[in-house]
Amino acid sequence: MTAHSPLAIEATGLVKSFGATRAVEGVDLAVRAGSVYGVLGPNGAGKTTTIRMLATLIRPDAGSARVLGHDIVEEADAVRAAVSLTGQLASVDEDLTGRENLIMLGRLLGLRRPAARDRAAELLDAFGLTEGSGRLVKHYSGGMRRRLDIAASIVVTPELMFLDEPTTGLDPRSRNQVWGIVRALVAEGTTILLCTQYLEEADQLADRITVFDHGLVVADGRSDELKRRVGGQTLQVRPSSLGDLDTVDRILGELTGFKPARNNDTGLLTVPASDPILLSTLVRKLDDAGIVADELALRLPSLDEVFLALTGKHETEPQPERSLA
Repeated sequence: MTAHSPLAIEATGLVKSFGATRAVEGVDLAVRAGSVYGVLGPNGAGKTTTIRMLATLIRPDAGSARVLGHDIVEEADAVRAAVSLTGQLASVDEDLTGRENLIMLGRLLGLRRPAARDRAAELLDAFGLTEGSGRLVKHYSGGMRRRLDIAASIVVTPELMFLDEPTTGLDPRSRNQVWGIVRALVAEGTTILLCTQYLEEADQLADRITVFDHGLVVADGRSDELKRRVGGQTLQVRPSSLGDLDTVDRILGELTGFKPARNNDTGLLTVPASDPILLSTLVRKLDDAGIVADELALRLPSLDEVFLALTGKHETEPQPERSLA
């Protein structure tokens, strides 16, 4: 990365086609150094293809990009020397132990044998893999493999790390462990481009998010900015007694000028609310009416709702078989 540039990635008009399929349609990216940059989008949206171009695995058909100050076409070797890529599938050798995998990679990356052993021990300890380090990787759980795969990517700590759906298929505990690893890497100065379909993951980790659809960037911004862009806040109330629903319905309508959405089974009423002061006003009116609420909240749309609004797809929809795009 050049000394004067605060950006780890600068991409303009990236285009890539596979035969008649236009996978990426002119993508612009600006990724600040030392941040987690989230990339969201349904399958086939162009996320993985963009990462593969930035990581110099494939050449763009048009456009340009600089990664850590190096042109991805003219200076591809310099880019590869400074970045790591952890794809959707584990890339470690299943017929070696966890320790053997890390030592082998350390040696391939130029570490002397004692240094490679020390680095392997350090990473195994940091990633909670010491106890299983002598077992063949083929006998590891999915979470252990994923942690080993990320450890293998940072035997020599990269300036920039591409993480392509790093927690796919992991249970919540293993996913939280990977999130902790990502946060630790960023705290030490690594920039991470995180490609994910887990919206909570992007919400938890990413400083900024880009949403892809049909090979295009359809939105870009902080999580809260995207939520405000899609829609305003909503006021939600669940009275303790279902008998109070009509009264709460009337109060919300008078306060906001909107007819609340009402779920008679759960007792939840929801109404658009543009003014944050409405919450305190509502509390006073409920108190005056002698109504107790089990739930009372003013919230932005979820990132799930943002994704659905921007792409027309829900992240849990059945998706076609994954392609290079």
